[in-house]
Amino acid sequence: MYGLNLGMSKYLGSTLLFLCLGLLFQTADAQVLVKRQLTKMGSLFDITVVARDSIQADQHIQNAANEIERIENLISEWRPHTQIAQVNQYAGISPVQVDKEVFELTRRAIQYSQLTDGAFDISIAALDKVWVFDGSMEELPSDDAIRNSVQYVGYQYIALDSVNTTIFLEKKGMKIGFGSIGKGYAADKGRELLQSLGIQGGIINASGDLSTWGAQPGRQLWKVGVRNPFKPHKMIKVLKLGYGSVATSGSYEKFAELHGKRYAHIINPITGWPSTGLTSVTVSGQSAEFANFLSTSIMVLGNKKGKKLLKNFADYKAIIVKDK
Repeated sequence: MYGLNLGMSKYLGSTLLFLCLGLLFQTADAQVLVKRQLTKMGSLFDITVVARDSIQADQHIQNAANEIERIENLISEWRPHTQIAQVNQYAGISPVQVDKEVFELTRRAIQYSQLTDGAFDISIAALDKVWVFDGSMEELPSDDAIRNSVQYVGYQYIALDSVNTTIFLEKKGMKIGFGSIGKGYAADKGRELLQSLGIQGGIINASGDLSTWGAQPGRQLWKVGVRNPFKPHKMIKVLKLGYGSVATSGSYEKFAELHGKRYAHIINPITGWPSTGLTSVTVSGQSAEFANFLSTSIMVLGNKKGKKLLKNFADYKAIIVKDK
């Protein structure tokens, strides 16, 4: 559905390709590079750190994993005890007090909606599942079904009280969710934590929403390959990153094809129709959260309006692939 980031080809240089086999690489200057894979937030996370030894690396990988788990326990819409789940439970009933961190993430999400005139909207979590992207759809949904699907979608009905740090969904049946930017936010926060602990380089890769800092052993920058969606074994470009982030949104791994037209799993929150016209959007910049906001929004807005949005943020660059 909206906001899932599929299709990021995580080619992070030849060093990390060796890590897929050995998971440990040591240089002459006594630095080690260690990578671990774990499941968090319903996705695979690859956490890579450069440290003085494997014991220190493992400790800090666990620190990052704990930080991601902490965030999931705040913002998951699927875990019933989280603050966001409670906000959804009390939609149309009463405001819910949340931590400042959750409040600020929600506030930023509303700002993203305002920047895009609603092309980005975390309240799309309430969207009825009239679209199915497992290959089983044979006909387009009816106009009535699509109109009904968006009746509880609308960032304008998310009320924030900054004095009491509460969130109130004004319509009963509304929901908010951070499937669009949550993993990017977790990647950014994992990077922030490990930097504060003195780790000089690493990658927090949340299934393609990734944040990097520092460099590999030997001081080489991290390399991120952007896959060609029409030629999966070829790269469009290889990005070299120190302190940076990359996020990709695309239609080429999860879509419905009806009457000769491809409909992406990324839904326009205003119309209820899937985005069309673009196959993938990869955005690079400093924040994975913000890059993911941009990649998702550009997919919804389309090439022309998407590029117009991007011009407002000179520090972010996009690789846009149109449908064939």
